[in-house]
Order: sequence, then C-alpha cells, then structure tokens
Amino acid sequence: MRSPRFVFFILVLLSSDLCSQSKTEIENDKAALSKLNAQFIKNFVTQDTVAHNQIIHKDFACIENNGQVVHRKQYMKDWARDYSSGGFTSFSYTDEFIRIFDDIALVRSKTVYTRVKNGTVINGNSVYTDTYRKENGRWWCVQAQITPVTSH
Repeated sequence: MRSPRFVFFILVLLSSDLCSQSKTEIENDKAALSKLNAQFIKNFVTQDTVAHNQIIHKDFACIENNGQVVHRKQYMKDWARDYSSGGFTSFSYTDEFIRIFDDIALVRSKTVYTRVKNGTVINGNSVYTDTYRKENGRWWCVQAQITPVTSH
C-alpha cells in the first residue's frame, strides 16, 4: 500500500501537468482570437465580405452604437460599404483584451479612427466586444457590440 504522502505527491504532479496543458491551450486560443480580431478589423477597412464570412457565425448579430440589433444578412450588406460610406480615412484598434470561458470568448478592443463628415474631420473612438464561440475546434464570432466613446 502506498503512503498518503506518495499519493498526494502524485496527484500534485498530475494536476500541475493538467494546468500547464490547459494554460498552453488557453494561450493558443488567445493567439487565435487575437488573429481573428485583427482579421475582423482588416475586413472592415478593406470591405472584404468573402473573408468576413469566414469569421462570423451563421446566427451572428451585431448591436450597433445606436442600440439597433442587425442580423447577419443585413450586417453583411452593410459591411460591404460601411468603411467607404462612413467617410473613414483611418481606422485601427488598441487595448485588446481577451477572456475565455470554455468554448465562449470575449474580445474587447478600442477603435481609433478619423473620418470626414460634411467636410469636417472627426477623430473618434469606440469600444467593442465581440463574442466568439468555439465549435468543432474553430472560433466563430456570434455577436458584436459597439459602444461609442464620447468626450466628457
């Protein structure tokens, strides 16, 4: 019969291996989600609907900055022209923060943009959270929410 200390020691070793493995998996998922976030923004700037269809889920919805819920079909129609019709001259993101909860992930970032509206140059920001779901080992964006940042 093994001593209780020996059994405890083996359990500690096994659990540390499991934690290391899951940390690696989490880091791999975070890297994949960060890459998807970059692709998401690139798709917006280039108005690439083909590439964007490879990211968003079939049941995708977007909550716009005015609170309107836009479902996938309309969202993709708008996506094809929003960058150019919005008068954007630059658009990037910063402050990326990714949280993973099993097969659900939240990707939050702040956009930094410049646009021209009625001849006036506007510098602005928004904060967005994209919700991803992992299905069959692949991450899909199921929802996006955009919140404008206003000056105080």
